[in-house]
Amino acid sequence: MEALIHNYLVSFPTLALLITIAIMLYILSKGADILVDEAVKLSLQLGVPKVIIGATIVSLGTTLPEAAVSVLAAINGNPDLALGNAVGSIIADTGLIIGVAALLGSLPVSKMIVNRQGRIQVWAGILLALVSLPLVSGSNIPQWIGWVFIVLLILYIYSSIKWTQKTDTGQTAATSISRGSNANQPTPAQSDVSVEITISEDSDSLVLRIFKLFAGIFLVIGSSKVLIPAVEITAIRIGIPESIIAATLVAFGTSLPELMTAITAVRKGHGELAVGNIVGADILNVLFVVGSAASVTAGGLNVPANFYRLQIPTMVIILVTFRLFSRGRNEEITKKEGIVLFLLYVIYLILNYTWV
Repeated sequence: MEALIHNYLVSFPTLALLITIAIMLYILSKGADILVDEAVKLSLQLGVPKVIIGATIVSLGTTLPEAAVSVLAAINGNPDLALGNAVGSIIADTGLIIGVAALLGSLPVSKMIVNRQGRIQVWAGILLALVSLPLVSGSNIPQWIGWVFIVLLILYIYSSIKWTQKTDTGQTAATSISRGSNANQPTPAQSDVSVEITISEDSDSLVLRIFKLFAGIFLVIGSSKVLIPAVEITAIRIGIPESIIAATLVAFGTSLPELMTAITAVRKGHGELAVGNIVGADILNVLFVVGSAASVTAGGLNVPANFYRLQIPTMVIILVTFRLFSRGRNEEITKKEGIVLFLLYVIYLILNYTWV
């Protein structure tokens, strides 16, 4: 099937390929949106607490495009695309998306996020940097490391559920971010995963809900199968390494769910949701995306030489910078700090096409 799609796309002119990439990126992001929405609605229909859904399913859902692209790329023998997409998504999430969100409105930082998920976010990035070093892995992330990441992912999800259960009853008022002073205003924990749902309490049957859920999965996987060969062919024609294309264009496109979530959350006065979603997405990009891609290939993921010069150092710098900003006394990412993160991302983009 993949070979058939590849052979079909080879006949496309470059402009048609670029249009195809844009369309597939759009379908990829919309598929992830449908998947997240229907997973949340299904969980509510089945009686699963909303706070648990927000801590796990939402982050997992918005990370599915990166996982789909990276796993399919690894299976098809394109490790540059697999690893580059994951690393590039972390950089785009933390630099571009947090930067833009901070410029658009208030971006408060929950102490729980800083003290728990925030710490894991930084250490996950550092762990990925360490296993990528030539002295550690010989410029290769072996398959067994991928399985270690999957185990760590399971432990992370389990711990997140435990944390949310412990804080659900005692911290709702403390973490409330209301648009005014009305004490009856819904809290972010209540509204972040139900904003779209409470607009209209539809009466879809369980069967229809499950059908929509699988439709979202189909869109994500199907568009990924077309996107990968289209990017590969275009990269060869333009003369740009696949690793750079993966870390910029594809990474930005597959980060669209996080970007849309962040912009919507900030505009509706729930900036804390944007921060939490990005922190969770960064963790999952390491444990879920890289872990899945490495675990499905016997030869593991090769780490391109240029990653040591720009991609991995930039990832660590942006993560550490965000960590320092999130621990500030004002308990929010300010507009000035958002500008710094955004400029780091812009510099990274420029260096991708001028230095590496």
